[in-house]
Amino acid sequence: MFEIRIICDPADTDRVNAALSQAFTIGRVRQHPTRDGKRLRLYVTADHHSHTGPWPTPEEAYALAPSIVSEFAWTADQTATVPFGTPMARDFWLRRAAVLDRIALQDVRDDAAAAAEEAAERLLHLDDAAVICDPRHYVRQRYAHWINNQ
Repeated sequence: MFEIRIICDPADTDRVNAALSQAFTIGRVRQHPTRDGKRLRLYVTADHHSHTGPWPTPEEAYALAPSIVSEFAWTADQTATVPFGTPMARDFWLRRAAVLDRIALQDVRDDAAAAAEEAAERLLHLDDAAVICDPRHYVRQRYAHWINNQ
């Protein structure tokens, strides 16, 4: 894993991000203006593409998943039955991140995507995984692995 810094014109950021995504597996791109304010500094954590293949699509990851309603009810039930302050198991965080990702895929509102992103980042932190990808892609990969090994 390595860190890349690029200084570019603000109009070029989309092209630069696209090129980085094709060349590497990248994390979230952080943007800061240069001192003169005319250009942007882009910082991104990157790694070489994995040899295990691409990330699963949502359809592949959630092919065997129970309905969204069922999964949402399961996560709500887990929250209600565990005493306050008790840490939740990893399966809870995985299933919660997955159901929020599935909801965000169907809902165009920013708050749905933000909730899915937050839950995915929680799972990344819990797994102590390197943040070199979109956190929601990580959730899909981990969920597909989990559901296929039940």
